[in-house]
Amino acid sequence: MAKIKTIGIMTSGGDAPGMNAAIRAVTRAGISNGFNIMGIYRGYDGLINDEIKPFTTENVSGIILNGGTILKTARSKEFMTPEGKEKAYQNMVKRGIDALIVIGGNGSLTGAMHFAQEYDMCCIGLPGTIDNDLYGTDSTIGYDTTMNTIMECVDRIRDTAQSHERIFFVEVMGRDAGFLAQNSAIACGAEAAIIPEDSTDVDQLARFMERGIRKSKKSCIVIVSESPKCGALYYAERVRKEFPNFDVRVSILGHLQRGGRPTAHDRILASRTGVGAIEAILQGQRNVMIGVRNNEVVYVPLSEAIRSDKPFDKKLIKVLDELSI
Repeated sequence: MAKIKTIGIMTSGGDAPGMNAAIRAVTRAGISNGFNIMGIYRGYDGLINDEIKPFTTENVSGIILNGGTILKTARSKEFMTPEGKEKAYQNMVKRGIDALIVIGGNGSLTGAMHFAQEYDMCCIGLPGTIDNDLYGTDSTIGYDTTMNTIMECVDRIRDTAQSHERIFFVEVMGRDAGFLAQNSAIACGAEAAIIPEDSTDVDQLARFMERGIRKSKKSCIVIVSESPKCGALYYAERVRKEFPNFDVRVSILGHLQRGGRPTAHDRILASRTGVGAIEAILQGQRNVMIGVRNNEVVYVPLSEAIRSDKPFDKKLIKVLDELSI
């Protein structure tokens, strides 16, 4: 196996607070260990279009505190085609890039895994997603910051809910995972969370209305995981029809959740996994995601990391139920 000399780094998919801290960590740890670092702009599209330039420590100076990503990001349809992958590979060859570090979520790491398999190259993933849905790491880069953002927003909404005696359905991101909704509900003192992991035959809305609002509370907050079929708007409309005596409002936080300065937790996680990516390459690891589990840096095969069954602690549902009486 040829010795790796030059490492390309990119951010892909949705942006997440802490991505800049990860870019900084990879760049500086890479240079410290004798590698050349190449910054790839706009994710896989940038690799296809040769938007690549050498990175030095100066390129990443002062970025640890900033949200977003200095490398920009995109979701690339062209990279899903054989022709797109071939263009990307040829640009890597032209630039002398021997290994690729991809900071992103499920889709981005799936792309890295397929790319690595088809072209027999070293791809390392960093878990950069606010959804916290990657298997094998306790937390993903951006998750903690996003949860704090949700908490601040809901604290403000609570003032209005109490003043007007309203039910507020607050929709948060998370795609098919309820980690953001459930944990932010606990942090905010919300009365309920409606999440995909609790979607049994029991009607979550009916159970909440029976247990909570009908007892003593005239105002409450319900955190809802985003869903094209049954998000916050769906549940608010049901309450208006089934319980017309309640005043109902909806707040969809949307992209407000993605921005902002990363918390200390996310900066540290990004820094540890960024250094871990360089250490993995030095050890000859290939096609793994760098995670942190039980406060230890771990290497998770990409095929495992992108599994959709990251364990959800059902005890969190009981915690919220008991605290929302």
